This record gives sequence, structure tokens and C-alpha cells, in this order.
Amino acid sequence: MLNRLTDTLNFQTQALTLRAERQRQLASNIANADTPGYQARDMDFSKALREATGEIATNGALQTTQRGHIAPLAGARGESGKEYALQSQTSLDSNGVDMDRERASFADNSVKYEATLRFINGSVRTTLDAMKSHNQS
Repeated sequence: MLNRLTDTLNFQTQALTLRAERQRQLASNIANADTPGYQARDMDFSKALREATGEIATNGALQTTQRGHIAPLAGARGESGKEYALQSQTSLDSNGVDMDRERASFADNSVKYEATLRFINGSVRTTLDAMKSHNQS
């Protein structure tokens, strides 16, 4: 029972970490919208989450072969895990940021980040309520 609870919270924690990383990347793209030659970066969130949860292997990932080894943080991704965003149109200064797409992605990711926080909060609240004595109100 406890494993199921911690597995769910671990999954949501990893999703939250990846959402925060994606939000940082999208904010960086928006901040560099006027930088000549800047190419927008993004991540494949579903692939990154499968890698963070161990569902699929991560190329070049550190392996913990002994109990004393420290596991890499969930969501810790090198530059190789980030991809260049596809350009919808070319620009004269070779800037690859599409502000409409970046703003829409930023808003979408913000909503999903908030939903993940609410899910974690609800899970913790439900667990705390279940642990309370039936005499307490």
C-alpha cells in the first residue's frame, strides 16, 4: 500500500520537475525572441517523463551499479535531451523563435504544472485525512 502511494507521488514529482524545466526552456526561448541566430529549444515531454521514470532507457545515462552510488536527479537532463523546435517560417536574422507558438506552449505548460501541483496536494491531503483518528474532526 505504501509503495503504491510513494510510486504515485514519485511519478508526479518527476512530472513536476520536468514541467518546471520545460517552463524554464520556454521562458528562455521567449527572452531570446530578438536575438539574431538564436534557435528555439524544446523537449519531448512524454519521452522525458518515460526516461525519468525508468520506463525507457536513457542514452548515456549514469548507472547506479552499487548501493552506495548516488542516482541522478529525476528530470536532470543534459543538452542532448533537448531538441530544436521546428521553425514555422524563416526569418531574416535566422532567429527560430515563433512567439505565438512559444506563448501557447508556455500557457499550456503552466496549466499542466498547476494541475500536477493540485494532484500532489490532493494526494497528500487525502493521505493526511486517512491517517487522522476517527475521533478527530
